[in-house]
This record gives sequence, structure tokens and C-alpha cells, in this order.
Amino acid sequence: MNQRATWAWTAAIAGGALLWLMAAVASGKREAWDASVYWTVAYPLGIALAGVLGYRVPEKAWRWGLAVMWAQALVLMVSGSDFGLLPLGLIMFSILALPAVFVAMLAARFRLRRGNS
Repeated sequence: MNQRATWAWTAAIAGGALLWLMAAVASGKREAWDASVYWTVAYPLGIALAGVLGYRVPEKAWRWGLAVMWAQALVLMVSGSDFGLLPLGLIMFSILALPAVFVAMLAARFRLRRGNS
């Protein structure tokens, strides 16, 4: 794995986790997606983060959207959430990742068309 990909993985996972934690703390909710701040601030920032990473590391750009959102799922699991809803939660995070995957791929395509690889 090259240095840019390592940096991108770190940024995606840390960024996704941090966005989830900050939304949960700011709202006082156990699960960040129960708060409006998640949907109005954290989720759009997660999509933007995936886009920036897709632009910076355009190879397999789809992985950045998944990494950002699945990092949030990991934080939710580690925070002591009920595992009974884990399969549904993973499906939900995968659905939430779709716009982030799309934006990352769009940003990667834009960069590659500009010839700035």
C-alpha cells in the first residue's frame, strides 16, 4: 500500500469516527443519527470528506465513502450499542455510504479528467 493510500485510510476512518463521536457528544444522544446535528452537519461533512479523499487518491475511490461510514458503524458497535440491531445498522450504514461513494467517485473522475494524477 502506498503512502497516499495509507494516509487516506487513516483520514477516512479517523474522520468518520470523529464525526460520529462529535455529533453524539454535541447532541447528548447515545447514537449520533438520533440527533439533527448528525444529519445537518456530520453526515454532509462525511460525504465531503469522502469526496476530498476521492480527489486526492482517485484509485478505487469508492472505498473512501465506505470507510467513512463504516468507521461510524464501528464506533457505534464499540460504544456498547445493542447487538440485536447490528445487521440492520450495518445495512443502514451501507445505504448511507452510497452518496459518499458517489461523491468520491465523481471527485476521482474529475481529477483524472484534469490529468492531475
